[in-house]
Order: sequence, then C-alpha cells, then structure tokens
Amino acid sequence: MDLRQLRYFVAVARERNFTRAAELLHIAQPPLSRQIQQLEEDIGVQLLVRTSRPLKLTDAGRYFYEQALQILGRIEQTKLATRRLGKSERSVLSIGFVSSTLYGGLPLVVRRLRQHYPELDVQLVELLSAQQTEALKNRRIDVGFGRIRVPDPAVERVIMREERLMLAIPCSHPLFEGEGPVPLDALAQQNLIVYPKEPRPSFADSVLSLLADRGVRPAEVQEVRELQTALGLVAAEVGLCVVPASAQALRHDIHYRDIDDEDAISPLIMIYRVNDPSEYIETIKEIIREMYEVHPEWLHDSRVTFPGTKSPKLTSE
Repeated sequence: MDLRQLRYFVAVARERNFTRAAELLHIAQPPLSRQIQQLEEDIGVQLLVRTSRPLKLTDAGRYFYEQALQILGRIEQTKLATRRLGKSERSVLSIGFVSSTLYGGLPLVVRRLRQHYPELDVQLVELLSAQQTEALKNRRIDVGFGRIRVPDPAVERVIMREERLMLAIPCSHPLFEGEGPVPLDALAQQNLIVYPKEPRPSFADSVLSLLADRGVRPAEVQEVRELQTALGLVAAEVGLCVVPASAQALRHDIHYRDIDDEDAISPLIMIYRVNDPSEYIETIKEIIREMYEVHPEWLHDSRVTFPGTKSPKLTSE
C-alpha cells in the first residue's frame, strides 16, 4: 500500500464511479481499477461493492476512507509546515487534543497563544488520549490535552481539572423528567452508548470501569467512534450516554443531568515531553492559570487542580 493508492481510493470513494474518478486523476480507468484491486488484496478485505450503481463502500471501506482522509490531510499539513519552516524559519507548535476539549477552554488557549507569539504556527491535531503519548514521543505533537492517564517515563502529566460527568438522555426516556442528580444504578439494564470505540484504553473504559465498580450492568453497550455520533444516537433515542459536562454545548435536543457519584468525574490532562525546554509549554501553563482565575462558565462543573491556581469546589450551576 502506498500514498498513490490512498489518493486513488479516496477519489473513487468520493465519486462512487471509476470513470469519473479516473478523469479527475488524469489516468485511464483500467490501471485505476487494478490499483484499487491491489489495495484490497493487500489489506485482505473488500472495500467497494462494485455491483451497485453508484458504487458503494463496504463497512470496511467506509472506515478505510475516513482513515485515508486523515492520513492524506496530515501529510499535506506536514508538507506545508515544513515548507513554511524552511523558507522563513517560522516556529511550529503542534497541539494534540481530544474532541471534548473544544467545548471547554482549548480554543481560548490557542487564541491567546497566538496573541503571545504572532509568528508561531500553531497546528491542532485531533488524537485520542492513548494516541497522544506516542505522538509526543515521535515528536508529531509538542503538547497534548486528553482525558486518560497513560503512564510513561518520557511524558510529563499535569491534571488541569476534574470535570463532572453527566448523563445525556433522549426526550422520550423516563429519566428525561427532572433536574436533580441521577444515581448510577439508574443505568442498570439501560442501553448505553460509549465512545470512542478505538483505540483503547479510552474514555469509554473510564465510564465502563465506573459502572463495574458500582456493580451496574447496562442491558446493552454500543460503542461508537466519536462524541458527536454518540450524542446523535441519544437524540435518535437509541440509548443513554455519559459525557463530560462541557459536552452540553453540543446538542440542545437532549437533556443532561448530573450523575450522583463522587467519582463521576473526568480529568482533563495536559501532557508534554519530560525536560522539554520549550518556552511555549510554560506560556501555555501561564495562560491556563490566567483563564482559571476568572472562573469562566465552562469551568463551573469542574474542580480545578492545576498548579498555582485557586481550586473552587466541584459544583453544578
């Protein structure tokens, strides 16, 4: 498998037609078909249903298409950043993040960092918590913001805050009525949606471990890849989902209630390489301290643990 085959497959998947894809790629159709067939043989699964018109992707094909887009996008970002760095010696800082941090303070951190360093090229890379540690060690990113503790002697971890977990509830569910906290045992024999599906360990494992510790067994557990997908399934009345409090900003057609358990919290963890001399790391820490001192709205459902910051009680307002 090579990058050319990835580009060919993405073109076919987008167009759902070999002829149109070949025209866009400026190649003949037979060699394009052969390349896709070789790709399938290399992977060992069928990616396309060729008997349908237009072409359809198999389940494996849809997953491969999503991954191919990310790979090609990352390669293009790397090329552009390298070109800019080579021409202007402009510094590049790559920040890894899990999607739920976008609904808390991460966007403000990035904006203020760019104000501090107008010439700094700040790149955001969406990575799950388990992926961020390896990305740091491989120098793909310089700092990460995740939710899972992944012990590694090469990585420094700082818990920024512990965020309250909430239950996302569809409008037709009996738990929809009411505003008070929901006991964990209310999830017993309920259909539960967890994310992300992979890689593991992940936020899904934290939720499932909390339920297991309390002896709570859902009727069914459905795993999905993304937070947005999980909340979409809640809105479709497929089941319930446990989410960080900041995720309430995502959808307003479902109901959110606190979970009545002192351990129903999710840490937000900043990670970076041990002994990293970069001044940007210390600047990010100072920006976070300044943000937390004014206690913005998205911080109300959190207990602050970041060093050098006053720690308000964990409250729901």
